Amino acid sequence: MFRSVAIVGRPNVGKSRLFNRLARKRISIVHDQPGVTRDVVSAEVGDGYTLMDTGGLGLKEGKSSTAAVIDATERQVGFAIDTASLILFVIDGLDNVTALDDRIAARLRRGGKPVIVVVNKADFGDEKADLDGVARLGLGEPICVSAEHGRGESELREAILGRIGRQQEAPAPPADGRRGPICISFIGRPNVGKSSLANRLLGSNRLIVNEVAGTTRDAVEVPFEFRGRDGKLHGFRLIDTAGIKAATKLASSVEYFSRLRSLDAMQRSDVVFLVLDALDGVTQQDKAIAGEAIKDRKPIAIVVNKWDLVHEAFRRDGGIPGAKSERDYREKYEKAVFERLFFTPGAPLIFASAASGYEVDRMMNAAVKLYRTMDKRLPTARLNEALERLANQTPPPAIGARRFRIYYATQTGNRPFRIRIFCNREESLTESYRRYLEAGLVKEFGINGCPVEFELVGKTRGSEAR
Repeated sequence: MFRSVAIVGRPNVGKSRLFNRLARKRISIVHDQPGVTRDVVSAEVGDGYTLMDTGGLGLKEGKSSTAAVIDATERQVGFAIDTASLILFVIDGLDNVTALDDRIAARLRRGGKPVIVVVNKADFGDEKADLDGVARLGLGEPICVSAEHGRGESELREAILGRIGRQQEAPAPPADGRRGPICISFIGRPNVGKSSLANRLLGSNRLIVNEVAGTTRDAVEVPFEFRGRDGKLHGFRLIDTAGIKAATKLASSVEYFSRLRSLDAMQRSDVVFLVLDALDGVTQQDKAIAGEAIKDRKPIAIVVNKWDLVHEAFRRDGGIPGAKSERDYREKYEKAVFERLFFTPGAPLIFASAASGYEVDRMMNAAVKLYRTMDKRLPTARLNEALERLANQTPPPAIGARRFRIYYATQTGNRPFRIRIFCNREESLTESYRRYLEAGLVKEFGINGCPVEFELVGKTRGSEAR
């Protein structure tokens, strides 16, 4: 379940400082000038929820705060309030409760969301705080904190979790910060040369290679090292899988369980190589296998194996029908790949040969690059700009009387890239428009071949009407 906590209040009460304190990162800009925060800034908190910092409500018009800016800020705050599971209403502990505080409190009471009143700037005690005025707001017992010095932080964290519930902790990463070896797998139809590629990588015949389709039935896992383009040794675990047949063509229980093991191996992989046959072109089964990798949200590289046979065909056998030259055949093959496998935007395409070793090093360097790319952070401002530009270039289709509309987006995770999109209606995003947005983001951020997953958070019908 999506859990979010929004920090709201009038300008200059210390919302951004509190945000940074709870997020344990210096994300929001902290400045004494009111109105520095205007957009909603978000961060994933270790306790398992999204924390949102908002602009000050009731900002006065001035040189740097035009009426349009103030209106946009208020809309952003309103959206954060509508989507939040819990609201932290921040009061200035060094000031009396103001008429603006009263108006904000009335708005929060009408919204019906759970609220914790946070009296900030209580650095040395509560004696300066207007606790009587806070009590008159009618939002419950306040928690006094000092966002600058950390006073009351643990109490506030406990109160937040008490309201939204605790989430199971994810396993901690290794103490030295290193990850294990990169787990890769070759997937594809029977007899496209997956085991031959594996053997070429390993420099031995540890895996069975046979011209009879379907020789490999178990998913074989082998550790090895590869020296990359960066000169470093990279640890790998290779899973050689059985050829994945269409479910309707499985002739025995052995083939059935072999297919399941191959799909399981794909799920355990960090990077997936989809292996195609250079002479067969892209088949319907290739497309179905690629779809399985996309369904599992795995970074994918496409390897066109047996390119040595194409080279030989043009060098000695008079070429291949329909192609003027090896280069022409390659260009047509590449076009066919991206037309038929359109749902793998930007996936590296490598023409290789297990028999000769052609471009095998390039294949492994692509795996290292994909693995590293999956750790990339997408800046929130640029992410929102890119989505807005994509929507302006090609507006979403109208579903009934409404179009899908994005209010705000932020990255919430990696492996796959998870983008949380706050929108008007989740159901208004069509599959084709989802693919359009994904392809646009892949191109914008250079995350070619990496999966992108959208987590949609729509407005409730009630909040949409307000």
